[in-house]
Amino acid sequence: MSGNGASARGVKQVGYFDCAGGGQVVVDERVAYVAHMKAPHGTTIVDVGDPANPRQLASIEVPPGTHAHKVRAGNGLMLVNREAHGQGAGANPPRGLGIYDVSNPSRPRAITLWRSGGTGVHRFTFDGRYAYISPEMDGYVGNIVMILDLADPSRPQEVGRWWMPGQWTAGGETPTWSGRQHRCHHPIREGNRLYVSYWHGGFVILDIEDMAKPRLVSGLDWSPPFLTPTHTALPVPFPLHGRKIMLVADEDVAKLAQGPPSFLWLVDISDEKKPVPFASFQVDTDGQPQPEFTGCHQPSEKITSTEIPVAWFAHGLRIVDIANPHAPREVGHFVPPVPEGSSRVCSNDVCVDDRGLMYLVDRGRGVHILERA
Repeated sequence: MSGNGASARGVKQVGYFDCAGGGQVVVDERVAYVAHMKAPHGTTIVDVGDPANPRQLASIEVPPGTHAHKVRAGNGLMLVNREAHGQGAGANPPRGLGIYDVSNPSRPRAITLWRSGGTGVHRFTFDGRYAYISPEMDGYVGNIVMILDLADPSRPQEVGRWWMPGQWTAGGETPTWSGRQHRCHHPIREGNRLYVSYWHGGFVILDIEDMAKPRLVSGLDWSPPFLTPTHTALPVPFPLHGRKIMLVADEDVAKLAQGPPSFLWLVDISDEKKPVPFASFQVDTDGQPQPEFTGCHQPSEKITSTEIPVAWFAHGLRIVDIANPHAPREVGHFVPPVPEGSSRVCSNDVCVDDRGLMYLVDRGRGVHILERA
């Protein structure tokens, strides 16, 4: 699994860390945190000071029936999701957001578990003080938006919440959609805004100048007619051609009908009350229906240039240049070898560290450490 059989252009492998399949990888300073797809594997903490020789520092296991496939780290803290998943061993697994002290990453120490309702917390972001999370809560249909203050990590405090009208059934609201199709996937903060993917409800932009009362600025829902749910709404932190741009990744799962793979959107939010999709990027395809987990999944949420690394499920890592936002183009790719026990590659997440190294995790097995060639 060191790279034999990989396909690459403009990207070269620096290192490889062998581990159980992962849902997310993040790097804080010189430590990588890998969140795994399946119990008993929870989180693995890895020293990547020498990226050619990554070294495991610690690992955390989770009980059966627990999904712990998302992780964030910063300010000496590690946050991990606890979500019900699959079949447990009879007991109700813990659900919510696990908070750990990783000031010594070799010896992570559990601080507390913030408990949610429903199936727990899915994806989230963290800025070192506030966590922007997607919990299920009693009385609501599907995940909602919530802001937690971790100034005292042993006592997380809810600051504010937002939900799409129709979710709060305990308050007398009635959804206009089927089941849990409209639900928060995860919020991303830039300034006093939250950019929130909302699954088959598209995306919303929230004003959080007053964190206690998030306020809807605008939203856009293109599913249907498009078949796949919205996974990530990622603002570009610098202007392109004088315009404010947001990248929106639809995830190639939970299709409304059989159809072609999902892709990456570019949306003009210069007038944030009127978001306008104006371009898209798709890996070369014949446009025919494909199995789920073929198309787009997740861009690196740390944007450092116009070259955006994107985890593209069965197509591995794609580097998409948006310097000309009306004509995004691929400038590099890396498709890892098929992991042992898997039928094909399934690149699930990618992050970039302050050295420009890219960390690509596969749902089946392993993390590849890469750089631009």
